[in-house]
Amino acid sequence: MSETLDDNGTAERKVFIKTYGCQMNVYDSQRMSDALRGDGYRETDVIEDADLVLLNTCHIREKAAEKIYSELGRIRVLKAENAAKGRTMQVGVTGCVAQAEGAEIIARAPVVDLVIGPQTYHRLPDALKRAARGERVVETDYAVEDKFEHLPNPNERQIRARGVTAFLTVQEGCDKFCTFCVVPYTRGAEVSRPRAAILDEARRLAAAGVREVTLLGQNVNAWEHTDDAGRRHGLGSLLRDLAEIPGLARLRYTTSHPRDMGDDLIEAHRDLRALMPYLHLPVQSGSDAILKAMNRRHKASDYHRLVARIRQARPDIALSGDFIVGFPGESDADFEATLRLVREVGYAAAYTFKYSPRPGTPGASMDGHVAEAVKTERLERLQALIREQQVAFQSGFVGQDSDVLIEKPGRHANQMIGRSPYLLPVVIPASAGRVGDIVTVRIGDTRPNSLMAVGAEPSDNLPPRSRAVRFETATLARKIA
Repeated sequence: MSETLDDNGTAERKVFIKTYGCQMNVYDSQRMSDALRGDGYRETDVIEDADLVLLNTCHIREKAAEKIYSELGRIRVLKAENAAKGRTMQVGVTGCVAQAEGAEIIARAPVVDLVIGPQTYHRLPDALKRAARGERVVETDYAVEDKFEHLPNPNERQIRARGVTAFLTVQEGCDKFCTFCVVPYTRGAEVSRPRAAILDEARRLAAAGVREVTLLGQNVNAWEHTDDAGRRHGLGSLLRDLAEIPGLARLRYTTSHPRDMGDDLIEAHRDLRALMPYLHLPVQSGSDAILKAMNRRHKASDYHRLVARIRQARPDIALSGDFIVGFPGESDADFEATLRLVREVGYAAAYTFKYSPRPGTPGASMDGHVAEAVKTERLERLQALIREQQVAFQSGFVGQDSDVLIEKPGRHANQMIGRSPYLLPVVIPASAGRVGDIVTVRIGDTRPNSLMAVGAEPSDNLPPRSRAVRFETATLARKIA
C-alpha cells in the first residue's frame, strides 16, 4: 500500500465505510468521514486498499447482528492477508448493532478493534488512537455532550463531492416505545438539535451548491425549539426558516409519527413552495387491536382524520407508509383491516415487512405469534395492493409536465437523472440542463420505479401523445459549476 500525502503534507490513510439501513446512517457515515479527515483519512470504495474499515450498522432488519458477524468473517480473512504483507488494518463496528451488542461484538469477533455507538461517533478519532495502542475499545454510552458540537464541519469541496442533495439530522431518538421497535434502546430518548446549529449547517450546504435538503430524525416531527421568551416551536417553524435560505429550492423530512403531526407542520405543507408534496407517514396496521398491541397510541380513525387534514391543506400531496404484517395476535380480520386502510388512503409507495421479533422488545415475548407461512401470504397480498396503487400513481404523470432537480449523469449517453417533487427518479435528455438545475420536462413513459421524460430514449418507444417536449429552468434554478 503506497503512502500518499494530503494537502497539508500529512501521510494519507484510507477508510472504507459500509453503511447499512436508514438515511440517518448515511448521514452518520458522512459525519464520521468528516471527523476522520483531520487525522489524514480519505474515503475509498475499495476495501482492499483501506487502513480502516467501518461497518455502520442498522438493527431494524431481521438477524441484523448475524449479518454483521458474517461480514466480519470475510474482513478477518482480508485483515490477515494484509498483516502477512506487513500492512495494518483497523476494523470498527458503529451504529445501532454496535449499541445493542456492545462488548459482545469484541468477544465474538476478535477481528474488531473498536465498537462505537451512534451517540458517540464524535469520539472515533480518539478511539482509533487507543485501539492502535492495543486497547479494544467499546464506546456505547449515551454521551452527555452534544456530539454535533464536537464534529468538524465538512468543507465546501467535500459537500460538492456528495452532490446537490443532502441529508441533515435535526432530531435523534424516540420516546414512543412501540413494542416492535429497538430504536428507543439503540438511539436513546428524543433529542432535538439546536435551531441555530441546524440553520448554520443548512447555510453551509446551500453555499456549496446543495439544492435539496432532507431533514432526518428517528421521529423527525418531534423536533422542537424553545425561544428566549419560552415559546415552543415545532418542525413547521424550522421548515419556514430553512425555506428562506438562498439556493435551497427543495425541502423534505423523514420519518414522521402521526401523533406528532401538529397544525404548524400541516400549515407548512400548505404555505411553503419549497416543501415537497410527498410525506412518509407510517401507520403500521389498520387494525385498532393491533395498533394498541403495538403501543402506537392512535387508532385507524385518527390516522384517517389526519390524512384528511393534510390533504385539505395540500391537495396534491402523495403519501408513503410503513406496514408490518403478522404482528403477534394479528387475525385474518385484523389483516383485512390493514388492506381496507390501504385502499381508502391510497399510497404512492410503502415499505412492507413481516414481523420479526427483536430481542429485548415487548413484542418478542408476546403470545400469539403468527406462523411464517401466514405472514408470507399476507405480505404478498399487501405488496400486490401497494404495487397496484404505485403503478396507478406513476402512470398518472404520463403526458404531464414535472419539475425535475437534475442530480447526476444517467447510465446511458445523453441522459441525466433527476428527481420529481414526489421523489421519483426521472430520466431526462442531457440537453435539458446540468447537475443542480431544476427543469420542467414532459413525462412520456414509466418504468417500474422511475419516470421517463420525452427525449430520454428513442421516440419510437414513446406513446404518440407524449411527443411534445418542453424544457424550462425554474426561477430558483442555479447552475453548479
